[in-house]
Amino acid sequence: MLSEGIQCTWMRGGTSKGAYFLKENLPDDPGERDRLLLAIMGSPDPRQIDGIGGADPLTSKVAVISQSKRPGVDIDYLFLQVFVDQAIVSDAQNCGNILAGVGPFSVENGLVKARGEKTEISVFMVNSEQVATVTLETPGGKVSYEGNARIDGVPGTSAPILENFPEAAGSSCGALLPSGHALDVIEGVEVTCIDNGMPVVLMRASELGISGYENREELDANTHLKEKLEAIRLPAGRLMNLGDVTEKSVPKMTLLAPPRFGGAICTRTFIPHRCHASIGVLGAVSVATACMLPDSPAGEMAMIPDGNEKLISVEHPIGETSVMMEVTTENQSIEVKKAAILRTARKLFEGKVF
Repeated sequence: MLSEGIQCTWMRGGTSKGAYFLKENLPDDPGERDRLLLAIMGSPDPRQIDGIGGADPLTSKVAVISQSKRPGVDIDYLFLQVFVDQAIVSDAQNCGNILAGVGPFSVENGLVKARGEKTEISVFMVNSEQVATVTLETPGGKVSYEGNARIDGVPGTSAPILENFPEAAGSSCGALLPSGHALDVIEGVEVTCIDNGMPVVLMRASELGISGYENREELDANTHLKEKLEAIRLPAGRLMNLGDVTEKSVPKMTLLAPPRFGGAICTRTFIPHRCHASIGVLGAVSVATACMLPDSPAGEMAMIPDGNEKLISVEHPIGETSVMMEVTTENQSIEVKKAAILRTARKLFEGKVF
């Protein structure tokens, strides 16, 4: 199949890059599809030298897109994480960054018609069987990539894309707090296991012997820290109804520290074995939600603004990601009314990949 080439669009979505495919252009059999995607990305190989992957989990991603047959839904979107140095393609999680490119791709490929100056698209996220809404700029009935929106981790400005996740709570684990508690203790470390679109385990960085302000390279080189995180992650996976997560890319592991630059909380996230250059969209949503739990590690150190709608600024190694939250809380019970985030996207190239 590769010898003939496959139609592909390479896009930046948020702070990630990935290959976007129409579902009809890929094999129906998941095993055959995954083998094809490994070859396209050049995995397994640390440099992905024989493929289009960028030798980083953030640039080795795939979106599989089709028109939805579900009532009230426009698009079905399957996210696949192609591991860099292992022959693994995982569908265990969503990706909110790559979601940012789904709307533009769908309009430009005729799956959805532009609906005025702005187009709202309902997207069924196949990984979690939840619906998100994506609003993009479509002046004159065409996708615009130019605008004044800025997100940390991406140079320059672009057209804004608003993502809202009204059904994200418990999308992978079956409950917002899958263990039933805002606070658990694993390997002697206090943690919060939470899933508001992305399964995440949160803990104080200080409990693992670091400040939480280290750069990505320093943390990636800390073998003892990574071993301790994995010792926590494996039992956390079972606690979060994810089973054996040894070869899964979830849960993510987020280390917390008090904010340094006026945000709500400072984070360093492992995804799960390499430190994230920033933070994933849905990971940020889960972290922001945990900040609403007063007895959790995040809630204890977070600086929360007043008002019913709260803009939670999640600091990360290259800046911050803001999440607009609206929640109601009673004791340790929390109901998420709104969890929205601003992203941007840009089409990089389209054609055939071999």
